[in-house]
Amino acid sequence: MSERDMNGGVETALVIGATSDIGRAIAHTLAEDGCALQLAARDPARLSRETRDIRVRTGVAVTAHRCDVLDEDGGVSLLDTLDPLPDVAVCVVGLLGDQAESQRDGAAAERVMRTNYVGPALLMGALAERFERRGGGVLAGVSSVAGERGRAANYAYGSAKAGFTAFLSGLRSRLAASGAHVVTVKPGFVRTRMTDGMDLPARLTATPEEVAAAVVAAIRRPRDVIYVRRVWRPIMFVLRVIPERLFKRMSRR
Repeated sequence: MSERDMNGGVETALVIGATSDIGRAIAHTLAEDGCALQLAARDPARLSRETRDIRVRTGVAVTAHRCDVLDEDGGVSLLDTLDPLPDVAVCVVGLLGDQAESQRDGAAAERVMRTNYVGPALLMGALAERFERRGGGVLAGVSSVAGERGRAANYAYGSAKAGFTAFLSGLRSRLAASGAHVVTVKPGFVRTRMTDGMDLPARLTATPEEVAAAVVAAIRRPRDVIYVRRVWRPIMFVLRVIPERLFKRMSRR
């Protein structure tokens, strides 16, 4: 991907979920790389603060756009507000939720699934249509290692991320000959507000800034699937080949 857009101007990057810890870090990293930014999130007040902060700190052009993937259209109406169509789009939308609540309450489970899969997939699919017609661009979706195998402790979240991972894989195959590219990002554990209070292993836990650096590197030299910390790749390989009878016992922990 060039550092300039298709029209010879400054490259434009869209960050969906820009007020999350990871989204903010990605937006700042892209701004430092010289990109004009389109920031999208569902909370207008927080989004406005982030927009002003990045504009003051970096001097790049930044626009704010409301987007809620829980809207009936999955947030696709966002695309009608974008001018220009971005060269890069990164979707960082996610909701960990609570597995026990998801088991008791179908509405809570649906919210987790729609936030992590249905909405982001609809939005990325609509962006892909536009990127394909234009003949270029990079889409990056932040999924999760939790989607590689369902665990009793978080299967509502994990199943949604598994769906998003599969969607991105299919989208990448579909766009392979179009000039557009799709990157799947699997961060592993990340120190964020969403994981606040959790006892996370230091060797497996990244910072939002670490995730941002990995995402931007994968956009610049397009990769298919990245694990932010490489140690996750062999861990996930082993996890996938464990026999089900053993995994059923392990996944309750």
